[in-house]
Amino acid sequence: MRWTVIDSPIGDLTLAVDETGLCRLNFGATEHPLAADPLLTDAAEQLKAYFAGELQDFTLPLSVRTGSTFERAVWQQLTRIPYGEMQTYGEVAKIVGDAGAARAVGTACNRNPIAIVVPCHRVVGAGGKMVGFGGGIPTKRHLLELEARISLETMWT
Repeated sequence: MRWTVIDSPIGDLTLAVDETGLCRLNFGATEHPLAADPLLTDAAEQLKAYFAGELQDFTLPLSVRTGSTFERAVWQQLTRIPYGEMQTYGEVAKIVGDAGAARAVGTACNRNPIAIVVPCHRVVGAGGKMVGFGGGIPTKRHLLELEARISLETMWT
């Protein structure tokens, strides 16, 4: 894997790519040696555009090599949650075929290897409650508020 760290409005983000695509996006800096790579550059540029409110859909190739069948189903569903919208853990559980697995959805979100691009921040507790996020609740709120603001601005232009 090749790694880089980028600065963002929510702090340092660590990105990693392999021969297939983006395979990690973690909050915070890394201890791994940093490298230059066209895919890392593209990922950094797309994230910069996302934080600037100029990009709503990432077009990066992804490489997911971990996770159980259930976790992969959850992560796939996360990519289907539209920009600026949210689903509850229970709704995601129902969509992936196990209506009683809301806690397991939370665990899958916590294990999501490609945060932001695979938008686990769009999953909230019942009633829209801000719960559980690897980057912290303030970061989750920041991402959701960014998307809500851009969605409203786009609606009125």
